[in-house]
Amino acid sequence: MALEVKAVVGPDAPEYGEALARLRITVFREFPYLYEGAMEYEQQYLHRYLECPECLFVLAFDGADVVGASTGLPMEYEVEQFTKPFTAHGFDIGKVFYFGESVLLPGYRGQGIGHRFFDEREAYARSLGRFDLTTFCAVERPVDHPLRPANYRPHDVFWGKRGYVKRPEIATTFEWRDVDQAEDSAHPMVFWTRDLD
Repeated sequence: MALEVKAVVGPDAPEYGEALARLRITVFREFPYLYEGAMEYEQQYLHRYLECPECLFVLAFDGADVVGASTGLPMEYEVEQFTKPFTAHGFDIGKVFYFGESVLLPGYRGQGIGHRFFDEREAYARSLGRFDLTTFCAVERPVDHPLRPANYRPHDVFWGKRGYVKRPEIATTFEWRDVDQAEDSAHPMVFWTRDLD
């Protein structure tokens, strides 16, 4: 099926905030995030993206329905859990563009939308003219995690083909409640980076 992909800058995106929140809750419930989402938290999380004048939302539509989305914004707008690992390793975060989530409903995968999400965000970061590096982070789960599906394939190969390098030395932790847990817990997150050519 043909999807429409549209890029929208933060101040023009509030109408899509609720749809993105629902997508995050739905997609991140899957392994490896296993995120037991809550709309109240999602609204708080997305607020800084919607308020950021340079945040990019890349949205995939099936008709009027938002079925996928990705975000990106200058790292300087991010929370300390994401900025501190970079400043600790001597990076100027003013030159780093951070990619937030890429979420796409299962029935729409395998059609090149993931590449489109990266293409749009990388092009936008270049257009701003002051960034040397793009980055994102991903949760680390043990290979023997009890909720790991037998057919699970990590995205490492895809990311590597996009030119991203895993940087285990640049890491953080972030808290959320797993679907099989009663309380929030800290999860290790590792960054991947690419020089912005």
